[in-house]
Amino acid sequence: MTISKERKSAVIEEHAKESGDTGSPEVQIAILTERINGLTEHMRTHRKDYASRRGLLGLVSRRRRLLDYVRSEDPQRYLDIIGKLGIRK
Repeated sequence: MTISKERKSAVIEEHAKESGDTGSPEVQIAILTERINGLTEHMRTHRKDYASRRGLLGLVSRRRRLLDYVRSEDPQRYLDIIGKLGIRK
């Protein structure tokens, strides 16, 4: 599921380091988390939607790779972002 422009802008604004920051790992992880949460809700009601399930697994994998990168660069930043977004380790 996609997220609205307004919600995406709010997520970017909330997690950006400075104005205009849309590409930092924190912002990317936050946007992916928002999309994952939406798809998770969709999957609860449409259990046999295998195409959406495949997309969800791809999003989770992409977020995992970004989180691994952040953890290798700065472990404290990693702990901050998973705490802020409520992601399990």
